[in-house]
Amino acid sequence: MASGDIVPIELGLTDGDLVTLWAPRWRDGDDEWEAFLGHEDALYGFESVAELAAFIRTSDDNDLIDHPAWKVVAGLSAAELEPEEQYAFDLVGAPELAAGDPDPETIAELEETLDMVRTIGEVCELEVVTKFFGSHPVLGALPAGVNAFVGREGQELWDQIGAAIAKDWDQVIDAIDSVVQTPEVDAAAVAVAEAELLAAEENIVDAEDVAESEDDNEFEQVDLDAEDEEEEETFWNLVGIDPVKIITSDGTWFTLRCYLDDEPVFLGSEGNITIFSSERALARYLADDHDHDLARVSTFEEVRTAATDGSLEVEVTEENVYVLPGLADDLAVGPRQVDVDQLDLAVELLTDAADYAGDDGVEQALAKSTPLGWYVSYLLEPDPNRMAPSPPFTAEAAGWRALEQAFEARLQKS
Repeated sequence: MASGDIVPIELGLTDGDLVTLWAPRWRDGDDEWEAFLGHEDALYGFESVAELAAFIRTSDDNDLIDHPAWKVVAGLSAAELEPEEQYAFDLVGAPELAAGDPDPETIAELEETLDMVRTIGEVCELEVVTKFFGSHPVLGALPAGVNAFVGREGQELWDQIGAAIAKDWDQVIDAIDSVVQTPEVDAAAVAVAEAELLAAEENIVDAEDVAESEDDNEFEQVDLDAEDEEEEETFWNLVGIDPVKIITSDGTWFTLRCYLDDEPVFLGSEGNITIFSSERALARYLADDHDHDLARVSTFEEVRTAATDGSLEVEVTEENVYVLPGLADDLAVGPRQVDVDQLDLAVELLTDAADYAGDDGVEQALAKSTPLGWYVSYLLEPDPNRMAPSPPFTAEAAGWRALEQAFEARLQKS
């Protein structure tokens, strides 16, 4: 989930299902926040999406007003505020889940439900909820997945989780119920939102009818092999050198990288990487004669020739885009906050840059014997038999920031 989003969610509580908004962690300057739609000590919940939409459009006094995405949310249609299935959390149903069999779906749903309860407890400062998680560390076994509950010991572990929830869950739900309120909403605004929802539903039905009436044979078949072959024959693939886009704390930069005998070689020299603020600036540089390590690559002369005659297009593919900002903050929050794909690419970039410089610092920092390395390997090499890392993750986040700083020190702006 991208930082800065506001997400419609559904909460199953004692009085029924209510819809509201959740803003996952976002940064405002040096401060980090997380919030729900509400005001002061109250978390606002609505019986219908129409009421939620009406409140959003007419409210100017709630805790999300200053969120960077509030204006976007306020402009959404009522249909766009329908919570998606993965954002429906049946809080009162947790004991029933824990009483069932520990199959993958049940474990995942229970883990997501508990995560949301923990978040509500933290945001709303509910001591009962905080105490519940602190008193039952056995709940930390859920992220390990189904293999943690195999055999006699696994069944005993699952029974312990069920017993913990059965014992204290009523108090947890009571605490959450106590802060949930439904504010008054303008009736006319609700009617408008209800009309939008009805129209959206009718449009969906009409679209389905049209789709069913079309002849599937009229669709043109695409030769995927031919497409793949065409993609492989791009200029950069032919020369074996990749344009790279790097987003750091102080800007977006472009450079080149290739592999010689599986060893990374960047556009640069003496372990330093030459970077440019735009693709055009990079192309202009390549047109001139410079002393750098890529010059020894046999195909680099083709790059220089294309840059000189103006035919060179610096195009970065998705797998060569590296985004560093936010990772340290996400690692500090916990595994579920981390974008694993972003982390995987970042590890690749930092490792390549260190190898290029002949520095084994990244390899040592990410060794599984270190806290950071163990944490990163847990995310990138999932193993259901491993217990999830336990907070706090302050040291791991600090270690990652140190790696980023060492990498950025190798970048030379041109």
